[in-house]
Amino acid sequence: MRLKVKLVRGLAGKRKEQKDAVRSLGLRKVGDERILEKNPMVLGNIEKVKHLIKVEEVE
Repeated sequence: MRLKVKLVRGLAGKRKEQKDAVRSLGLRKVGDERILEKNPMVLGNIEKVKHLIKVEEVE
């Protein structure tokens, strides 16, 4: 199972922990998208920044 993750909100004024989570997902600026394997590390980072990103499942 794979997930498409897109950064939809900016990182200005966010905590370092949230910025690090977004960076570890491979996202840099608003509009960036990545397709990632679904695993515990990715799911944990998504949970930390779910208010900043949009997630879809892809085949």
